[in-house]
Amino acid sequence: MIEDIDEEIDLDELEEKLQNRLDEEVSELKFLVEEKKKIGSVDNLGEIIKETVWEQFLNQIAIVAGEDFIKENRNLTLNLSNEAHIQTTENFVKGNIAIHNNYIDYKERYDGWNENFQKDLNGNIITHTTRTGKEENTLARGARNIFDKNRPTGLSSDNIDMDYTISAGEIIRDPKANAHMSKKEQVEFANSEVNLNKMNASLNRSKGDKSVSDWLDNPNSNGQKPKEIFNISSDDESKLREKDFKAREEYKKIKDSAEEKSMILGKKSQKEEAFKVTGKALRAVFMQLLAELIKEIIAKLVKWFKSVKKSLSTLLESLKESIHSFIGKLKTHLINAGKTIVSTIATAIIGPIFITIKKVWMILQKGWNSLKEAIEYIRNPENKNKPIGILFMEVGKIIIAGLTGIGALVLGDVIEKGLMTIPIFAIQIPLIGSLANVLGIFFGAIIAGIIGAIAINFIQVQVEKCLKMENVDLQIIKGNEILNLQSQVQAVSEVRFGYHKNKVAQEVYDRHMIAAMEMKTAIDNIGDNCQVNDNINENLADIDSMLNSLKDE
Repeated sequence: MIEDIDEEIDLDELEEKLQNRLDEEVSELKFLVEEKKKIGSVDNLGEIIKETVWEQFLNQIAIVAGEDFIKENRNLTLNLSNEAHIQTTENFVKGNIAIHNNYIDYKERYDGWNENFQKDLNGNIITHTTRTGKEENTLARGARNIFDKNRPTGLSSDNIDMDYTISAGEIIRDPKANAHMSKKEQVEFANSEVNLNKMNASLNRSKGDKSVSDWLDNPNSNGQKPKEIFNISSDDESKLREKDFKAREEYKKIKDSAEEKSMILGKKSQKEEAFKVTGKALRAVFMQLLAELIKEIIAKLVKWFKSVKKSLSTLLESLKESIHSFIGKLKTHLINAGKTIVSTIATAIIGPIFITIKKVWMILQKGWNSLKEAIEYIRNPENKNKPIGILFMEVGKIIIAGLTGIGALVLGDVIEKGLMTIPIFAIQIPLIGSLANVLGIFFGAIIAGIIGAIAINFIQVQVEKCLKMENVDLQIIKGNEILNLQSQVQAVSEVRFGYHKNKVAQEVYDRHMIAAMEMKTAIDNIGDNCQVNDNINENLADIDSMLNSLKDE
């Protein structure tokens, strides 16, 4: 009974708590209604396709920049090593040629040098051993012609020849001279005053291609030295050796100078190649940032065209928003710019094959991201209570979306290769590559997107059915909980009202009783002080009866 309710119970607080619970349940019901409307969204697939196409586009900008570098670099890939630009004598002998040098064609020098020697059937250089025990390459016929062509002649009447102190054969065999000196420079030294001298014809023919010291110090097969054979005086011998010393001193000076020139030009070539690839990389970055900005502008323009109010002010505001959006994503753009630089340089280093490596990497990356996303979805606490069937279907959607991105890459590559066989599609579009590549990216994305959308839609239909049924059941349960809480709130409100009503009535009664007692006391006092008569007694009895009746109410 209401009268028996413990006065200590805070009915106001109880009603407030029940009302708060009711508000929460109503909010959850509204959430379930909104969630039901969202069931069936496949926006993720579109984002994956868009991301894949855009990534390929940015990659293509970088790769084209790298390929342009290779074309401008005489079809040579990027190589900034010393060996690629600075030719050393040691590497020249081994056939390791600094082909990246922009100033001297060392490959031509090396090939020309090798043509001076006789070769066997297998192409190996034929050698012979001199009487000094030295093994040297055997000169091919005509190897000396370039030296003898403009060589001054002696006086046959006086039996005098013009002799090379350092012979043409020695110069031809000298790798340092051939690596760092042009053929013209070699001939000019051979015919210079310091190297070309008059000599007795017999002595000249005896000397041949040998150096002065080898000729004078080594006996012939009969054990005789030239000094004995030709009766050369000690003074003449000293003069011959002095001429040889001066000639070799000058020869070394010229070769060292030529070698230093090779070093200087090699370093210069090295720097030029570095600046060249840097320029291509920066161009690619500029194009990438420009493309990102244009993308933002187009997105805002599309939104502007869809808007009801179109004016110059709203157009300018849209353009302003696109610039702000671009700046807001600057960190992402700079990360992409870094990737563009890396891709450009990588293409410049390893050539067009990099695009294949890049696509394989993108495929692996998308596969891993899809798998990781699926695992994260399963491990998410919000999804733990979902039916296993729905869980598997949702994971299937994630994996299919990832496979769609992979399919776009693979199909794009297949389409590109197919179109490249048609000459018109092989036409290069400045800065972005061939027409076949552009169409391959476009159609690959469309085909893969359609296939992926069909597969995901099939799964989505099944998921929708299950989710909608589950959602409706939850709405019913939540509705029942709300009705129950509403009943509880109503009951508490009624009890609270009755409690307060009785409390007020009791307070009125208590006040009346106090008043009655005070009145009785006053009347008793009056009776004591006044003559008692029957009328007074009757009046007192009437008052007492009235009070008793009031109490009963």
